[in-house]
Amino acid sequence: MSKVAAARRNGRIRRHRRVRKKIHGTAARPRLAVFRSNKHLSVQVIDDDLGTTLAAASTTEADVRAAGSTASVAAATKVGELVAERSKAAGITTVVFDRGGFAYHGRIAAVASAARDAGLEF
Repeated sequence: MSKVAAARRNGRIRRHRRVRKKIHGTAARPRLAVFRSNKHLSVQVIDDDLGTTLAAASTTEADVRAAGSTASVAAATKVGELVAERSKAAGITTVVFDRGGFAYHGRIAAVASAARDAGLEF
């Protein structure tokens, strides 16, 4: 890993720790955590009290991969819709959004807006 890449990764991890000081998911209002890589996007609904994942969606799933590129805003929108319908099936209607230290822009914002449009409250 180059020095520039290491500095960016360490900066994101510092931002994520700073955000996680304030955000805590409970059973009543779990945390919607987003992780973004260069190729894929992973979203989980997490109850931090129990340490369990209640619902999840990712661009590594077959139906999302078949739709085309996994590193696009369209794929992020599909993942946001999937996680919203899966969390509603699990009885979750309100979540707290954890952007994971990433900028609220592009794919991260697309996940959030798609989940809101599909019925999750932030």
